Amino acid sequence: MGVGTSRAPGARDAHRAPASRRGDLAEPGIDPDELPDGLVIADEHGHVICFNAAAARITAVPAAEALGRPLEHALPLEDLEGRRWWQLTDPYGGLAIRVRQPERNLLLPGGREVLVSARYVRAYPNGPIRRVVVSLRDTEARRRTERSHAELIATVAHELRSPLTSVKGFTATLLAKWERFTDDQKRLMLETVDADANRVTRLIAELLDISRIDSGRLELRRQPVDMGAAVGRHIQAYVTAGQPADRFLLRIEQPLPALWADPDKIDQVLSNLIENAVRHGEGTVTIDVTPAVSPRDGGPGERDENRATSVTVSDEGPGIPEESMNRVFTRFWRGSKRGGTGLGLYIVKGIVEAHGGTITVGRAPGGGAEFRFTLPVGTPAYLL
Repeated sequence: MGVGTSRAPGARDAHRAPASRRGDLAEPGIDPDELPDGLVIADEHGHVICFNAAAARITAVPAAEALGRPLEHALPLEDLEGRRWWQLTDPYGGLAIRVRQPERNLLLPGGREVLVSARYVRAYPNGPIRRVVVSLRDTEARRRTERSHAELIATVAHELRSPLTSVKGFTATLLAKWERFTDDQKRLMLETVDADANRVTRLIAELLDISRIDSGRLELRRQPVDMGAAVGRHIQAYVTAGQPADRFLLRIEQPLPALWADPDKIDQVLSNLIENAVRHGEGTVTIDVTPAVSPRDGGPGERDENRATSVTVSDEGPGIPEESMNRVFTRFWRGSKRGGTGLGLYIVKGIVEAHGGTITVGRAPGGGAEFRFTLPVGTPAYLL
């Protein structure tokens, strides 16, 4: 963004002008108030000539009060040791070779932290300063991210400790006293080790999924997916494992549109939603597979390419409290029952949205929880 060569207006002119656009501060069509970060610009005399809406929000100083004032008064920053920042850095009287100040945490009046970086615009190399351009960022979003990462590390450490302790204990016991155990005892301990190893593997897979979702690097390998058949396989697996067949009700509305999606990722979504209904719900687990309008379209007269497939998984249990509905898809949400990492539904939402779909949670007709996700038809992998 260019800052132009307009003269620095006085405080009286600044109060008459629009909130943050002064002279030729921006290229045509670019409004500093549209920037997501705070922008403060001082002229060659050190007076503020631009103070955008984000800067006013972050500092709680109205733009009209900041414009025309000396930079150190309009933006009275201190470092974490209580030293006046502008006196310490002295942008106008310091070394002429300096062109910027790297981003760092500074304090506003009242002790609120803000991330600040600065650029010194000179008339020519080593020449006098024409502009000091300051960028401000609120630290709250970064703090939330840091807290989330700390919670993730603590959760992972806790979840890993139990199965690894079990694996270490049983393997050490078997190695030291192999001859003392019967075959049945050895089998039981090895089965426990195998189950705990699978638990660690699942946790690592969840962490990798979260990393890819958060960084936008979740890869999809789209293939034709028969959603009805995919749901049927999951139900059959539960029946084979001992669940009564009449606990599941699968309803498929035909014709379904041809769906191109990542079959492994869709299996992960179905596995998580159906497992939640079986473990935490009661009564019949109902899965409805129906055609729907693509979440990317939404019109009543959509064309075939705007069609979608919708899957609803509901149970007849106590359901999810109303006050918890908006936290279901966040990290570490476990509801009223403990167990698991609380990462599954966060990953489910990331997978569905990576496909261009949507997922919602509500109350089922039978009173339990109802999860519904909708996937657009998608594009074949060979056309991407």
